[in-house]
Amino acid sequence: MTAMIEARGLSLAIHATPILRGVSFALREGETFGLVGESGSGKSMTALSLMRLLPEGAEASGEILLDGRDLMALGEAEMCDLRGREMAMISQEPMTALNPVQTIADQVAETLIVHGAARPREARRIALERLARVGLPPDAIPPDRYPHELSGGQRQRVAIAMAIALRPRLLIADEPTTALDVTTQAQILALLKGLVREEGMGLMLITHDLAVVAGMADRVAVMQEGWIVEEGDTESLFTRMRHPYTRALFEASAHQPERRATARAEPLLVAEDVVREYRMPGLRLFGPAPRFRAVDHVSFTIHKGESLGLVGESGCGKSTLTRALLGLDPIDGGRIRLGGEEITAGRHMPARLRRRMQVVFQDPYASFDPRWKVGRLVAEPFHLLETPPEDPGARVAEVLADVGLPADATDRYIHEFSGGQRQRIAIARALVLSPDLVILDEAVSALDVSIRAQILDLLADLQARLGLAWLFISHDLNVVRAITDRVLVMQAGRIVEEGQTERVLTAPEHPYTQTLIKAAPQIPAAWRKALHG
Repeated sequence: MTAMIEARGLSLAIHATPILRGVSFALREGETFGLVGESGSGKSMTALSLMRLLPEGAEASGEILLDGRDLMALGEAEMCDLRGREMAMISQEPMTALNPVQTIADQVAETLIVHGAARPREARRIALERLARVGLPPDAIPPDRYPHELSGGQRQRVAIAMAIALRPRLLIADEPTTALDVTTQAQILALLKGLVREEGMGLMLITHDLAVVAGMADRVAVMQEGWIVEEGDTESLFTRMRHPYTRALFEASAHQPERRATARAEPLLVAEDVVREYRMPGLRLFGPAPRFRAVDHVSFTIHKGESLGLVGESGCGKSTLTRALLGLDPIDGGRIRLGGEEITAGRHMPARLRRRMQVVFQDPYASFDPRWKVGRLVAEPFHLLETPPEDPGARVAEVLADVGLPADATDRYIHEFSGGQRQRIAIARALVLSPDLVILDEAVSALDVSIRAQILDLLADLQARLGLAWLFISHDLNVVRAITDRVLVMQAGRIVEEGQTERVLTAPEHPYTQTLIKAAPQIPAAWRKALHG
């Protein structure tokens, strides 16, 4: 079968810095082509090169052939005609790709109108068809909703509907499921697979998740530092990995840190029958306003030195529960105690309690002030101490060393660090007050597999050395298995199952837990066995 799109010797430099180095591959109609590699390997720049959407200062060479027509020789007007009509792209974060002041139907219809494919009334009819095709029928999701009124998975479906509005022959999906929980991820991947099968389009799937590629791609290419270092059909590549970098990615995807038991029977944080409700929006003339119960009579205990996992789909109440534990939101029932002292929300919570419990977020860049240097960022929590350390700089240097960063990092800004280094800095800030409990909210979900393995090793080492307790919130069940002693499974505000992590994830009792485990992508055991056997 002849190639639909083909790259030949594609090279790219940005401000004279090499990004892509002679990249060559071909993609056929009806085929899913996986492109994997770490952050910075050149995956996204390869996709942007195909779309001819490169940043300022970029210089590209080589050939990009669409049905034999060299896209590198086309002007911008000709490329604008091809984008959307012949080729389309889905980004990782749909909220940044969607217009916040346009309804979802208008955004899908706009693609048709801009390309002159339909008049407004017909464009809206087709838009409704496309939204229904991606699982957003008008009777379930009104087409006049705005992006902020949808969940993350629904927004990604809108982005897909926009991309397929003109039935393009090539669909590029750049990390389309990284921020989604496992069941929503499974739905989006099944949708993309169905589009390839039914529409006959070619799909380029860019991801750092090898398990996703294993279940989706017909062929896979592995990128490292701008080169394609290995390529082949999916099963052959996974069972006969020849390049050391491919093997390193594979091993990192299943990495299990060495953990030494530190948990003790002494309770640290105790939640008893916790309830958190929100008043529903809208005008109500008579009677009390209806309320939504986000956390519904939740009880659990975290022991000193223990690592407890909390899993569940988006919207199940994990983040609301976290805010209540941290004393950021009040609770409507029950009680939360840390070291025997009751946690109260807002200004009434003593600083000594806040000092004992810290948090690390999913996106460290968003949680730092970009105008401050790292030394000031890490020292920020010192205001919670009645008596600040005599030498704050020495304490900052000490925790930076604990997380594997040099002391001179204090004089640099956060944008000068990689994603993995930023997460280490976020962990250092959480440790600077010597807390008893650290809450990690999706702290490794945005990292590629090798950096994730390093952070998991770091967390295991810190726990063993410092006797810390972790509350590890994640939608990645493989990570939860690797780093936690026990796990709680949350659904619709309730804890539906809890127990030792290995027992819950190996022999789940609740149907919801079984659904989560079934939805999680896995590299086939036979492929792993063939590789190691």
